[in-house]
Amino acid sequence: MAEKIKSLKEEIEIDVDADIPLSKKELRLIKKGKITLEELQAQKAKANESEEPKESSKSDEKKEETKGEGESQGDAEGETKKESTRSKHAVWIGNLSFTTTTEELSNFIIVKSSIKESDITRIKMPHNGRKNRGFAYVDLLNAEQVNTVLELNEENLNGRNLLIKSADNYIGRPEKSSESKDGGKPPSRILFVGNLGFETTKEGLEKHFQHCGEIVRVRMATFEDSGKCKGFAFLDFKNEEGSTAALKDKSCWKYEGRRLRMEYGEDRSGRKVNKKRTSFEMESASANTNDTPVEVENTQKERKSGFQQKQQKVRRVEHRTKSSVALAKAHRESAAIVESKGKKITFN
Repeated sequence: MAEKIKSLKEEIEIDVDADIPLSKKELRLIKKGKITLEELQAQKAKANESEEPKESSKSDEKKEETKGEGESQGDAEGETKKESTRSKHAVWIGNLSFTTTTEELSNFIIVKSSIKESDITRIKMPHNGRKNRGFAYVDLLNAEQVNTVLELNEENLNGRNLLIKSADNYIGRPEKSSESKDGGKPPSRILFVGNLGFETTKEGLEKHFQHCGEIVRVRMATFEDSGKCKGFAFLDFKNEEGSTAALKDKSCWKYEGRRLRMEYGEDRSGRKVNKKRTSFEMESASANTNDTPVEVENTQKERKSGFQQKQQKVRRVEHRTKSSVALAKAHRESAAIVESKGKKITFN
């Protein structure tokens, strides 16, 4: 065993300068006589010579890339310097066509107003790939030029009406009114709460809104099989102040990491429901006013007898004979031999 371990520990020597051994495919070709060993070696030598210039070209490309990166870094530094020295007098132009260029925008301003090309110090148009992002910043020399460019608001460029405003004006869309926040419904003591999670419980909702006012009842829609929340609930406060406080309090807007949808619900407690009177109630009312007790009894008897007759008709219609009885009563023709009448029928 010791001798075997020693033999395994012996290092394998590899001659690096030796030729690359032939592959199985090459040995097969030589064996079949399709190619000689000298021809194979000549082919390998040509392949090695062609690989050397490729490697040199790759190294040159890498050098050029490093130079290009250095130049791009320099350009980026230059751009940052330009941005740092941008003018205080600038306008923001929005609703641009995605194919609009800086040259088209500058020509539009020059043609439509009294501003010259030298007055435009910078045009910053962010791009998303090949297309612009729909807006641009234009730097000018003074405030008067800003006002002249602002007059070009709603002018058409490349089929789009431009939205032009001062670069310092950050007013966006108008704020939502109180009616839109409340769902446009009249104030009520009922509060609708939507976008709830499936794990929501009545106790959790009551704790979340208890500081807004006294809660009379929590009505939460649940699934019949699992008993989990369907995603919405109604909170019945004692008065309208509780529901309005919940709508205004920002701490109530989120529950268990979810943005709640809240609005006034419909209070049905004060609504009068006009029920339709049945024929029996109408007849009894007319009997109380005009008819005598004997006539009322007669009308009731007639109603009962008519109802019984209708039930009997329905039962008769519903009665259906069984299939076995119908087959037994069905007419069947005789299968006996027919007696000859002395007439012979021929077919041509």
